[in-house]
Amino acid sequence: MPSRYLPLAAIPPGHRAVVCEIRCPPEDHTRLMELGLVAGTVVEVIRFAPLGDPVEIRLRGSTLSLRRHEAGLIWVAPQ
Repeated sequence: MPSRYLPLAAIPPGHRAVVCEIRCPPEDHTRLMELGLVAGTVVEVIRFAPLGDPVEIRLRGSTLSLRRHEAGLIWVAPQ
Protein backbone atom coordinates (compact mmCIF):
# COMPACT_ATOMS: atom_id res chain seq x y z
CA MET A 1 0.00 0.00 0.00
CA PRO A 2 1.45 3.39 -0.95
CA SER A 3 2.66 5.55 1.92
CA ARG A 4 0.16 8.31 1.05
CA TYR A 5 -2.64 6.15 2.46
CA LEU A 6 -3.50 6.53 6.14
CA PRO A 7 -5.92 4.86 8.52
CA LEU A 8 -9.13 6.86 8.87
CA ALA A 9 -8.39 7.21 12.60
CA ALA A 10 -5.31 9.33 11.70
CA ILE A 11 -7.29 11.97 9.76
CA PRO A 12 -7.87 15.12 11.84
CA PRO A 13 -11.39 16.48 12.39
CA GLY A 14 -12.61 18.75 9.61
CA HIS A 15 -10.61 16.98 6.90
CA ARG A 16 -11.82 14.77 4.05
CA ALA A 17 -10.44 11.58 2.60
CA VAL A 18 -11.35 8.93 0.02
CA VAL A 19 -11.78 5.32 1.16
CA CYS A 20 -9.20 3.09 -0.56
CA GLU A 21 -9.29 -0.20 1.31
CA ILE A 22 -10.92 -1.86 4.30
CA ARG A 23 -8.67 -4.31 6.16
CA CYS A 24 -10.86 -6.30 8.52
CA PRO A 25 -12.44 -9.75 8.91
CA PRO A 26 -15.13 -10.60 6.31
CA GLU A 27 -18.04 -10.28 8.76
CA ASP A 28 -17.00 -6.73 9.70
CA HIS A 29 -16.15 -5.86 6.09
CA THR A 30 -19.71 -6.64 4.98
CA ARG A 31 -21.22 -4.53 7.76
CA LEU A 32 -19.03 -1.53 6.90
CA MET A 33 -19.88 -1.86 3.21
CA GLU A 34 -23.61 -1.93 4.06
CA LEU A 35 -23.09 1.34 5.96
CA GLY A 36 -21.69 2.93 2.78
CA LEU A 37 -17.95 2.59 3.38
CA VAL A 38 -16.78 1.32 0.01
CA ALA A 39 -13.72 2.16 -2.07
CA GLY A 40 -14.05 5.58 -3.67
CA THR A 41 -16.40 7.03 -1.04
CA VAL A 42 -15.48 10.50 0.25
CA VAL A 43 -15.68 10.74 4.04
CA GLU A 44 -15.23 13.72 6.36
CA VAL A 45 -14.07 13.31 9.94
CA ILE A 46 -16.41 15.39 12.10
CA ARG A 47 -14.99 14.79 15.57
CA PHE A 48 -13.48 12.36 18.03
CA ALA A 49 -15.24 11.81 21.36
CA PRO A 50 -13.42 13.34 24.36
CA LEU A 51 -11.52 10.11 25.07
CA GLY A 52 -10.93 9.46 21.36
CA ASP A 53 -13.59 6.81 20.90
CA PRO A 54 -15.90 6.78 18.92
CA VAL A 55 -15.06 8.69 15.75
CA GLU A 56 -17.88 10.57 14.04
CA ILE A 57 -17.72 10.77 10.23
CA ARG A 58 -19.96 12.09 7.47
CA LEU A 59 -20.45 10.20 4.23
CA ARG A 60 -23.07 10.34 1.49
CA GLY A 61 -25.15 12.85 3.46
CA SER A 62 -25.29 10.72 6.63
CA THR A 63 -23.42 10.77 9.91
CA LEU A 64 -21.84 7.57 11.22
CA SER A 65 -19.97 6.74 14.43
CA LEU A 66 -17.23 4.11 14.40
CA ARG A 67 -15.04 2.69 17.10
CA ARG A 68 -11.50 3.99 16.84
CA HIS A 69 -10.16 0.48 16.13
CA GLU A 70 -12.67 0.13 13.25
CA ALA A 71 -11.57 3.50 11.85
CA GLY A 72 -7.99 2.20 12.04
CA LEU A 73 -8.89 -0.62 9.65
CA ILE A 74 -10.20 1.74 6.98
CA TRP A 75 -7.35 3.05 4.80
CA VAL A 76 -7.92 6.36 3.07
CA ALA A 77 -6.19 8.87 0.80
CA PRO A 78 -6.40 12.38 2.31
CA GLN A 79 -7.83 15.09 0.06
